Amino acid sequence: MFDTSKRCGLKSVLAILAVSLLAGCAQKNDTTASIPDDYRTNHPIVISEQEQVADIPVGHADTQLSLAQRSIIQHAIGNYRSNGSGVIHILVPTGSPNARAAAKLKNDIAATLRRGGIKPFNISSETYQAEGSSAPVRLSFSAMTASTNQCGQWPKDILDTADNKHYANYGCASQNNLAAQIANPADLLGPRATAPIDAERRGFIIDKYRTAAVPVMPNRSEVDYNLD
Repeated sequence: MFDTSKRCGLKSVLAILAVSLLAGCAQKNDTTASIPDDYRTNHPIVISEQEQVADIPVGHADTQLSLAQRSIIQHAIGNYRSNGSGVIHILVPTGSPNARAAAKLKNDIAATLRRGGIKPFNISSETYQAEGSSAPVRLSFSAMTASTNQCGQWPKDILDTADNKHYANYGCASQNNLAAQIANPADLLGPRATAPIDAERRGFIIDKYRTAAVPVMPNRSEVDYNLD
């Protein structure tokens, strides 16, 4: 016959092994769950003050701003008035074949900025050493910008999916595109204040609701099967 004490000892050993295995599984699950696996966590959109640059192409024979050049300036003015601060720098190239034409357009660019609502003391004119045959005139200013970390990071083999997790670059491009499309980065921090109520319009609509006559429908069935 089998010894009862040995049977009890075997049950105790099996119980200890089962508890150990369960504890090991629980510990592994906790460790796995602590690793972030959300692209919004790995590539968060942050708001910070960054340099904004608008390049205005200049031809060798340009003597005044074209419609396309004015459009670039107007877009920069809108961005500055919405999110920018400080000084707008007009950077004029030197040492390039179109440097003379760029210098002629400098005053026209400054005048366009002033007409767009930029104060004269917030406009600065500087030069930079150009490289290439057709260097642009650059508008540079600081503005609150929504952005995320740089994409293209591949710290490990993309085929290493034993942990069934996203690769490091997953979701980075979509987060960058979303950040670039946000017109007002402050919207990410909280909702805007509500607009004031139009009391006159509200009273008009309420009166229309109160005095509207309810149309009387004829007494007939919901579905009319008479095709005549």
